[in-house]
This record gives sequence, C-alpha cells and structure tokens, in this order.
Amino acid sequence: MRRKLVVGNWKMHGSHKGNAELLAGIVGARPFACDVAVCVPFPYLSETAVTLANTDLRWGAQDCSAHEQGAYTGEVSAGMLAEFGCRYAIVGHSERRAYHGESDQVVADKAKAALARGITPIVCVGETLAQRDAGETEAVVKRQLSAVIQKLAHCVGEMVVAYEPVWAIGTGRTATPEQAQAVHAVLRAQLKAATPRADTMVLLYGGSVKPDNAASLFAQADIDGGLIGGAALKAEDFVAICRAAG
Repeated sequence: MRRKLVVGNWKMHGSHKGNAELLAGIVGARPFACDVAVCVPFPYLSETAVTLANTDLRWGAQDCSAHEQGAYTGEVSAGMLAEFGCRYAIVGHSERRAYHGESDQVVADKAKAALARGITPIVCVGETLAQRDAGETEAVVKRQLSAVIQKLAHCVGEMVVAYEPVWAIGTGRTATPEQAQAVHAVLRAQLKAATPRADTMVLLYGGSVKPDNAASLFAQADIDGGLIGGAALKAEDFVAICRAAG
C-alpha cells in the first residue's frame, strides 16, 4: 500500500502573521493518517522550518534552479534549499512552464538537481484545455514525463509525479475522479516501463482539490494524494483534505 501524501502549494501568498496562523492550524490538527507537507515562498522557508522542526510535517520549495551555483541572479539552488531542511521541491508547475517558458528539458534538469541534493522533486505534468479538447492529453503528459525519466535514469523511482490539468487550476473546474484516474493510469504505466519501483511511487492530483471532492479523487486506484493550491491557504480546508486522504 502506498501512503497518501498531501502537499500544500502556497504559490505567491503569505505574510509573517498569516503564515504563523496557518501553520498553527495545521500543526494543531495533527496527527494525520497521511504524509503532509507545505511548499512555501523562498523568503518564508526559515520560519517554516523553525515552526515545523519538531513535528512530523514536512516543508519544501516551489521551484529550484537547475544550476548548483554561479551568476544566475534571482535563482535559488537545491543546495541552498537543502540547508533549510527542504524535503520537496516542486518543478515544472504549469505556471512556471507558461509564465517563465520552462521547457521539458529545463524541468528535467531541475528534477535532477533536486535529487542530487537529497530533495524529492514533485514533477508536474498536465495539459491545457485546448490540448484536452484536441484529444492530446495522453501525448502531452507522456512527453513531459518522458523528458524527466530520460534525465533521471536509474533514479526515476525517487520522484513524486503530480498531474495537474491546467484547465482545472484555480478555475473552480475539476477533472472528474474518473478523468483524473485515467491520466494517472497512463502515467503509472509509463513509469512501470522505466522503473521497477513504479508501483510504490506516489502520484498526486492537482487541480482545484477541495474538501468536498478530495475523498472521491483520493479513492481512485492510482491517485495517492494531492498537490493543493487555493485550499492550502485555509487551515480548515487543508486539514479537511488531509483527513480525506486518511
């Protein structure tokens, strides 16, 4: 049995006061029957690490550089993240792909950089509405994942994969459990061809997961938890989603 994982992606939200209240609400709701983590903006990694240090909750970043060090103004390396005890780093989020022009190869390079520093990359894949309507969903997600599989080689089994249909992120629209499971099954099959660890790998769903739809999504055979956006900013909602995973 794969242990469920719920990861909160705060995106570009947060403040000292708000973070303290949010984390206190999550910490106070323990224990959970699943693994729980929050991926926070870079400036808040230190305070998050301090707050969660003596708990079973994990923390991570929303991105990392493909480079270890050098003249890369504004970049943050996996080595730097490791110093803050980051367990996870999200790479290839659709917003990074769309707004920063990150290619499949760049995403693969970032995943490799994270693993090299002992950080588990949460590799995001997903199609736009136009691609889904054109019947290209399977081809798109397999292409995106293939680049990472080729780059990581024998380390493929050490990453987490998150399927996030772009048309369902922050829109209020959600893939039905059956739609989400169909894509997760495709991804699991692709991973099985690449690593003997595929059956134990955690695959997350991300796309307007809420307390009222989390249980039905997490009940699917190949959905092992969620990458949570908006609902991760409200302790009550995030806790409810974590409960649904247990």
